[in-house]
Amino acid sequence: MIILAVDTTTFAGSVALLENERLLAEVDIDSAKTYSERLLPAVDFVLKTNGLDIKDMDGFALAAGPGSFTGIRIGLSTVKSFSYASGKPIAAVSTLEALAWKLRHPQSHLLCPLLDAKKGEIFAALFESKGGKLKEIVPQGAYLPDCFFSLLPSHRVIFFVGNGVDAYRNKIFEYFKDKARFPSRSPFIAYEVGYLGYDLLKKGKGLSFQEVKPFYFRKSQAEEKN
Repeated sequence: MIILAVDTTTFAGSVALLENERLLAEVDIDSAKTYSERLLPAVDFVLKTNGLDIKDMDGFALAAGPGSFTGIRIGLSTVKSFSYASGKPIAAVSTLEALAWKLRHPQSHLLCPLLDAKKGEIFAALFESKGGKLKEIVPQGAYLPDCFFSLLPSHRVIFFVGNGVDAYRNKIFEYFKDKARFPSRSPFIAYEVGYLGYDLLKKGKGLSFQEVKPFYFRKSQAEEKN
């Protein structure tokens, strides 16, 4: 199964091409340019590098949020157009789950992906990694940092990842002290999105372009004004 995976949910965007779980090509771009400028050239590069076209895809994997509202909308509309043109399904993957997947471990580990949601909030969740699988312990959502951190077990080692770590590192230390771990990982998640998306697609859980919805977890600024 050939899958094109796209992540535009944060400033660090990426595009990946996979054959089942194997990475064929990936473009990671942390740039000031908007996604309207850099997304399609990145897609074109990974496809042409492998002599493929959009119509050769067996499915698509999309980081559907949470994250930047503008970035989510651009990624969503782009991948929907690919799905419409090719007639192939889309696997909608959580940005938070993809971040946690970077830290997966065969032993029991607690993994906490954090994204800076601005306005004094974070997008976050707590997963347990065991046997190479993830189990959601604290639900994904938009939280006030103190509210979220109070839900986590302070007596256990927790591995934190995501751009929210830099924004709230001091507060994390306040709550978890020497139990907090900050493993070094790249912020790019298109491969993880594709890996998780492949699992959904092979189980028949892909969606049509009409069915795919973003994972916002809170109202956009425009919605809040209404």
